[in-house]
Amino acid sequence: MVLDAGALIALERRDRNQWRLLRGNVGADVDTLVPVGALAQAWRGGARQAQLVQALRLCTLASFDDVAHDAGALCGATGTSDVVDASVALTAARRGATVLCTSDPDKLETLLLSLGAERVRIIAC
Repeated sequence: MVLDAGALIALERRDRNQWRLLRGNVGADVDTLVPVGALAQAWRGGARQAQLVQALRLCTLASFDDVAHDAGALCGATGTSDVVDASVALTAARRGATVLCTSDPDKLETLLLSLGAERVRIIAC
């Protein structure tokens, strides 16, 4: 599963459904990936993000370095400009993973279709 910034924000806000999904992944030995760009979008620092810190302990960070060139090319190919969304799409497409809680499922779907990853499931916020 790949978490977008919306999922991280929901976890920070103690959303029970998001926490249940995250803990279910851990219990089922399913990798939960967080693209570092999505983390940057959600991270503001300080004690108020203690829930997010706890959630991140259950996740693996996905490097932007691994997708930077491809994210830029994907934006160019689709006429979009958000390289973080492109990195989320690439991370999910390469692993056949579900994307959890994106705030813009239509844009993500466009990116995934361009990658030929129409089977990647998107769970909207």
